[in-house]
Amino acid sequence: MSDACNVVATSLDVFREHGGRIDAASALFPLAPRPWIDLSTGISPWAYPHADLAHSVFARLPEADHIAELEHAAATAFGVEDPSQVVAVPGTDLALRLLEPIFHERKVAVVRPGYSGHLLAWKHSSVTEATSESLEQAAGSNDVIILANPNNPDGRTICPDRLRAVAKRLAARGGMLVIDEAYADIVPENSLCTAASDGILVFRSFGKFFGLAGLRLGFVVTSRHAMSFRQLIGDWPVCGPAVDIGIAAYRDSHWQSAQRQRLLHAGADLDALLLATGFELKGGTPLYRLVRCADADALFRRLAMRGILIRPLNEDSRLVRIGLPADDDQWTRLYVALQ
Repeated sequence: MSDACNVVATSLDVFREHGGRIDAASALFPLAPRPWIDLSTGISPWAYPHADLAHSVFARLPEADHIAELEHAAATAFGVEDPSQVVAVPGTDLALRLLEPIFHERKVAVVRPGYSGHLLAWKHSSVTEATSESLEQAAGSNDVIILANPNNPDGRTICPDRLRAVAKRLAARGGMLVIDEAYADIVPENSLCTAASDGILVFRSFGKFFGLAGLRLGFVVTSRHAMSFRQLIGDWPVCGPAVDIGIAAYRDSHWQSAQRQRLLHAGADLDALLLATGFELKGGTPLYRLVRCADADALFRRLAMRGILIRPLNEDSRLVRIGLPADDDQWTRLYVALQ
């Protein structure tokens, strides 16, 4: 049997769970050209240009005052007046998994389609699925609602006023609206960090917008449950390098503004490339596009055999997620592979 036939016979489920599976892709497509172009993650291909760090940052545990300085810098960037409501965490994926012990024995609704981690966070709880159209109905029968805004993977955005109204309804029953704002840095005007009141809890990611996902840095913005998250995570929630780089990045408003413009322009260029090669755009965020094609698995394999990793989805066998190429060489390789 040929290599291509072996690939066709192999399940692609591992690539549907998360992006960034370069090791698995290399094993499955050993003849693919190197280096791989990873367009599967929704992470900016342009990272914050942090300077060399002092040896002490790696040699010592981060001080509590230094972590507080990071949380203050993040609070300022998010528009949050009280820095004590901003809790640094080692990536929002881990923080999502702390929701269950905090909200144990509560009725939970997860908005679908959406990020798979929102469902996986609840291992021992009864969870129902809701849609963005049924939020008000879900708020009448559940204690906690979890959604992403902008949504992953389709980029759907729910207006802040509507979310505030849903949160108010939940808060009246002692409930909580949990909003995953992993992609909110690009369009901060839609963020509800400034309204993280008793009825709203917000997750913010650092790695996607700043292109430094390996630092494993994120934040929880909450007035009611900040102490619960701090107690569960412990005295050293994030590493020293993440603290230093995070402080510098959140204070660098000029770089952030330039990054937003660069991502928006690159997204427009990706739209043009995809339309020119005959694909249908179905949504996305400035960090990736959601694309409809005749057979998502076939497109995935076709690009993978050319050393380009994209993301097939569980929700629809015709949908894939394609991120932003980093440079001219990557743009050219993607264009040629899509012909």
